[in-house]
Amino acid sequence: MTRKYFGTDGIRGTVGKAPITPDFVLRLAHAVGRVLKRNEARPTVLIGKDTRISGYMLESALESGFNSAGVDVVLLGPVPTPAVAYLTRAQRASLGVVISASHNPFADNGIKFFSAQGTKLSDDWEVAVEAALDEAPVWADSAALGKARRLDDAAGRYIEFCKSTCPHQFSLKGLKIVVDAAHGAAYHIAPDVFHELGAEVVRIGCSPDGLNINQGVGATHPAALVEAVRQHGADYGVALDGDADRLQMVDASGRLFNGDELLYLIAADRIARDVDVPGVVGTLMTNMAVEVAFRNKGIRFVRAKVGDRYVLEELERHGWTLGGEGSGHLLVLDRHTTGDGLVSALQVLNACVDSGKTMAQLLSDVVLFPQTLINVRLQPGQDWQGNQRLAQERVAVESELGDSGRVLIRASGTEPLVRVMVEARDGALAQSCAERLADAVRAG
Repeated sequence: MTRKYFGTDGIRGTVGKAPITPDFVLRLAHAVGRVLKRNEARPTVLIGKDTRISGYMLESALESGFNSAGVDVVLLGPVPTPAVAYLTRAQRASLGVVISASHNPFADNGIKFFSAQGTKLSDDWEVAVEAALDEAPVWADSAALGKARRLDDAAGRYIEFCKSTCPHQFSLKGLKIVVDAAHGAAYHIAPDVFHELGAEVVRIGCSPDGLNINQGVGATHPAALVEAVRQHGADYGVALDGDADRLQMVDASGRLFNGDELLYLIAADRIARDVDVPGVVGTLMTNMAVEVAFRNKGIRFVRAKVGDRYVLEELERHGWTLGGEGSGHLLVLDRHTTGDGLVSALQVLNACVDSGKTMAQLLSDVVLFPQTLINVRLQPGQDWQGNQRLAQERVAVESELGDSGRVLIRASGTEPLVRVMVEARDGALAQSCAERLADAVRAG
């Protein structure tokens, strides 16, 4: 959804050969500002961040870089990534900037950009910024320097936006909801959204200290939410990640529902309301049971490469509105321009409240297939794609699985690994087939 310029450690990481340091961030902001000024005399940029300790440092560097190029800055403070997308549109800003490394540990940080429309930016824009980075800086003179101010009610405006994505009569009165904000950007926002809609809210993961973001809580560590829902006798549990664009949910029994299931629930609810759902986009990792369930409802299902950017590209290509990943990054494009954990949670809760059914009841026709994933480390120079034994074993496995399973073999984008995944209605069969394929990879 967003163009991520860099995404590793705010001190140690690199962009190509450039270290991710405050001076680089300043130069990056200056280059972006110069590109913006080609089309606008006095651009305004919004900057939001999550709760990582390095966010303060990077925020200051960005502010200085933009101001030095003659660009005004509006500081939002800690807010979710989707809040920046919304506020960029609402404030008629030229650009939105997010300082966050999403679901990663606190030592990581990154910078993402949103267009004035709250959407991803073009490849041409990125190329222009990279070219500007290679040029000598052109500092604005004193009279032309940009100014900075703080938007005092950024959180409140975003809370109202989230509530507006549901029908006016929607209410959570009588429900107890555990809200886990992963000690991240939504720690002061997510609980208020559900409280203002009438729910009794139990907070966990809402005490950030700059170092504990995503640590043992949130959408990447949902066991904490499961335990809290059971402990407090809650009706629902909602877990977000560090920048609140991912979602996992729990019901009163403590059952965890992942992004694949929640995507299906949202789509099925729309069908039940006689809303046209021509198609849905998942990824290569989306559970086959979801694909089968969509097929049974006559809904076209398309798989994109893993990553919300690729899901969005497929949605735009087909003109559809619903897509997502098992990680809980869900896209509901008639509600927001980007993945939004809070907006997606409200869509799920609205379906439950309106129908009078639990999540489990609304998902009664979806029983996830067991998945086995084996990571096989490659030897230097190993050509796994030319492995004839693997090719033959894959043909045999796919023939054995038939229509009741599938095989996915892909290289890791960050490590010398081949990921072997097998899905089948029979978990033992998935395990044995995956092991056979993994052995074939190793033999090559």
